[in-house]
Amino acid sequence: MACYTRLMTHRERILAALEHRQPDRVPKDLGSSRVTGMVKPAYETLCAYLGFGKPGAIVDRMQQVVALDEEVLRYFDVDVRAISQNPADHGGDVELGSDRYADEWGVVRRKPAGCHYYELERSPLCGEIAPQDITRHAWPDPSDPGRCRGLREQARRLREETDFAVMYNARFHPVHLTQYLRGFQDWYLDLGADQYLFSCLMAAVTEILLEWNRLALREVGDFIDLVSFGDDVGLQDRGVCALPVYRRLIRPAHERFVQMVHEHSRARIFYHTCGSVCAYLPDFIDIGIDALNPVQVTAKNMQPEKLKREFGERICFWGGIDSQHILPNGTPGEVRAEVSRMSELMGANGGYVVAAVHNIQPDVPPENVCALFGAEVNKCGSRA
Repeated sequence: MACYTRLMTHRERILAALEHRQPDRVPKDLGSSRVTGMVKPAYETLCAYLGFGKPGAIVDRMQQVVALDEEVLRYFDVDVRAISQNPADHGGDVELGSDRYADEWGVVRRKPAGCHYYELERSPLCGEIAPQDITRHAWPDPSDPGRCRGLREQARRLREETDFAVMYNARFHPVHLTQYLRGFQDWYLDLGADQYLFSCLMAAVTEILLEWNRLALREVGDFIDLVSFGDDVGLQDRGVCALPVYRRLIRPAHERFVQMVHEHSRARIFYHTCGSVCAYLPDFIDIGIDALNPVQVTAKNMQPEKLKREFGERICFWGGIDSQHILPNGTPGEVRAEVSRMSELMGANGGYVVAAVHNIQPDVPPENVCALFGAEVNKCGSRA
């Protein structure tokens, strides 16, 4: 397959990759989602290094991920722009003192001294509970009018006044939320020993999140190209559970969300899960996932050669530039070489978007961020 002889628009480039057509260059993503951005200290260091870039507002308090300045995104020629819901007018975070808060689900978090993130401190549904305790929990209001205020106009402007692909960041994470609400230990115990209780909590959370995002999709569905959601089902060396258990207890929630997106838009589905999820990939494809992020290449069975060979014609890979070793510890030349290698391998005949494996952390030198997004990522990579 020959390279394109003209430059594509940013939107065309992303859509070509998602449709497994060869774009003019491999697309790039930084900051289009809460899992492809930068942690606040890393972004501040980058802006100081570049000599430009306004301080960004926090878009994910737990992870301390910030919004990136448009000048920085244009400097790196990033192909995607994000829209996200607002905080609710009522029932948002409750401050519990310095560096400690309860979110609208009742989950309490604190930021330990010297830590970049907020850690889980208290889960409101931990311990011995019954299904009626789930029913009685103080759930957030998914229809709070503040969540979607101005969202349609923001999406319309990006769609009609720019050539960037537009990604709606959905808040759909029933695995994560049930873990936070129940506590990780009780969550895993339920998964193995009380699957009825597990299902009750999963169902309650899923219904709220579906309504939460249904209202937003009604506003923006005709302007967006992608919908992103994240829900980790992988560990470093395996999935969170056996495949039959995943299919029975977790997959149905993700499948309902994808169906809902398709009912309200023509958007492609970007799904984030860390870890070793190779065994789940046929299910992801069957559900209707179009792009897998972050492609954690250091996890077991997640070698890019294997993934491209076995699944590269059926799903797009989004990420894959190693955040555990190469980005924090490599030289700029090594980062450029890895980006070029991954672009040629994973970008052959489309199906790849360059991004870091998860948010860029404070231990990544700004020179390496520049190498990541300024490297030679425009090789056609075609092996046809």
